[in-house]
Amino acid sequence: MEGAQLQNIKGIGDKLSQKIIDELGGEDELNQVIENLDLERLINIEGISQRKAIEIMNQLIGNPAQKFLKSDRAIQLYEEIIEKIVSYSNTSYAKNRILLLAPIKDEEIIEERLNFVMNAKEKVSELPLYELDKLMKHLHEPKQSKPNYDASKAILVESNEDADYLMDLGLNRYYTILTASDSPFFQEELRGYELIYYIYTEGFLDLGDMPNLIMINKDAPIYQLVPEVILDYFKENRDLFERVSKIKGILGEETVLNDIGPIIDELESYKTKEVDLDEIVNNEKRYIDLELKERIQNIDLEGDEVLDLLNNALPPKLQEIFDEILSKSKETIKLESGIDFDPFIRKYPIEIDDMEMERVKTEILSNSENNYFDKKSTAAEQLASIKEDAEREVSDIIKFDYEYALGSFAYLYDLNKPEFADEYDLHQALHLNLCLRERTIKEGIQRVDYKLNEEENIALLTGANSGGKTTLLETISQIAILGQMGLPVPAKTAKIKLLDEIYHFSKKRSLDAGAFESFLNVFMPIVTSDSEKLVLLDELEGITELEAAVKIISSFIEMIEESNSFAIIVTHMANELMKYTDIRVDGIEATGLDENYNLIVDRTPKMNYLAKSTPELIIKRMYNNSPPELKRVYGKILEKF
Repeated sequence: MEGAQLQNIKGIGDKLSQKIIDELGGEDELNQVIENLDLERLINIEGISQRKAIEIMNQLIGNPAQKFLKSDRAIQLYEEIIEKIVSYSNTSYAKNRILLLAPIKDEEIIEERLNFVMNAKEKVSELPLYELDKLMKHLHEPKQSKPNYDASKAILVESNEDADYLMDLGLNRYYTILTASDSPFFQEELRGYELIYYIYTEGFLDLGDMPNLIMINKDAPIYQLVPEVILDYFKENRDLFERVSKIKGILGEETVLNDIGPIIDELESYKTKEVDLDEIVNNEKRYIDLELKERIQNIDLEGDEVLDLLNNALPPKLQEIFDEILSKSKETIKLESGIDFDPFIRKYPIEIDDMEMERVKTEILSNSENNYFDKKSTAAEQLASIKEDAEREVSDIIKFDYEYALGSFAYLYDLNKPEFADEYDLHQALHLNLCLRERTIKEGIQRVDYKLNEEENIALLTGANSGGKTTLLETISQIAILGQMGLPVPAKTAKIKLLDEIYHFSKKRSLDAGAFESFLNVFMPIVTSDSEKLVLLDELEGITELEAAVKIISSFIEMIEESNSFAIIVTHMANELMKYTDIRVDGIEATGLDENYNLIVDRTPKMNYLAKSTPELIIKRMYNNSPPELKRVYGKILEKF
């Protein structure tokens, strides 16, 4: 597809054509988009909506839907089918591909699609749909996480070139980037940060014994320079990965996604293990003061020992008590904090050594941050090693949604693979709108049989009002459209012919002269073209006066009989038409009303049988369901029958 050809598509001018090619990266990429039906790439181009992208793609691939569907009602039935299938999709990937499904005549492609859908139906039939539906809902590609800027930490580099390199990587969105300086205040500035990541090229900076420093080689992978780059990505998409992991489990497929949760949880649990040193030390101070008070009250001091106290020296007896209590407290603090130090000054009440506490806190923070960074680096490395596989698994499940949607539609509607022949022979067919009801309501829903062949390629369909004639026509249309879309059909078995066109005209009432002329402009090409077609006409006698309608329809019948096309005409003027042409007449007849005044009808037409419309049964039902004043009116009408 060249740019010049793209411009020829309706609704695309020079400017939009060039924009599409530029955004996609050239004409080769455009061809790739067409080959892969990659609607998403078109939709992602600014100014192109989903509807516009579908229109463009349909024209790019030569989608034949409009060539096959030749009337408004046929198009409407096709769109209703698409809508039903789309309702089972959970992703834009599946939805967009369903929207591009169209009737075709290439039997090889149709068979390929049918086999794909029937395999999907069998697969879906063995899956826990309720659980899977919840997991599949709103699936999407993994999202990029937003950087969480931390002003308490900084990155130190040796040169402006190194700073530019890290800024190009976007690391300045996580931490401030500092370039080494000869300023005497520079090290003091560095000490103002909780942690400094020294990302070095040569490692020549002499930073003394700074405890808040971590050294990392500039050539390390980005997730080792700033582990948050990969960690935040996996945290952002954790729910998605967990759902895909469960789906993979249901499908019996291996997955790397089960490793993600434990890695993140272990890292989070390490961070929450931080201890409150002030609380531990203050608790011990209270214990020491109480213990000292109780022990000292029971000691007798001699004269020399009292003089030692006056000279600020602890007598041996008191020294022993202090040593014992403080030694025990030191062990307790070490046990609770993991740090071996003595934070107390030997006085009564005991005092906390603030300088020692600050020294230890700084050391703890440095050790903790260093250890935590090591943990983060390890976790990031583990997650980075499975990132590609994780994304591939998500992509696979998103693509599976297309199969899942088609399989669910075929399974829940109980659709079956048709056979292609030179006839229409339907057994146990059912309108799509009744298929789901049949799964729960068995009574009152009747499947139907019907047949047209090369010898009898056209029939009149007569019979009861509300007897199912319109429903039968729509069922046949649905089966014809679905079959040529390469999808299974709502019938237990079906033979259908692959045709060029389908016309479905629904009931028309009292057309004026202009509307009648418009109808003829649409109707006449049916019999003047050489294409093979299926024509379904539903009570067209209202198009004009009865005599003219009979002449038009009888002429149409004669021309269809001599073609390779098929037609069914629902009519209440079969007697009049039979005077002008020799045609098969089928009938759906009501035999009465049940206890609830519903029509009792065998909805499978009787072949070669002229059925009555039985309006008296409808009037009788209205009579029984009406208030007294209307009953009198309907009663008088019934007397006429």
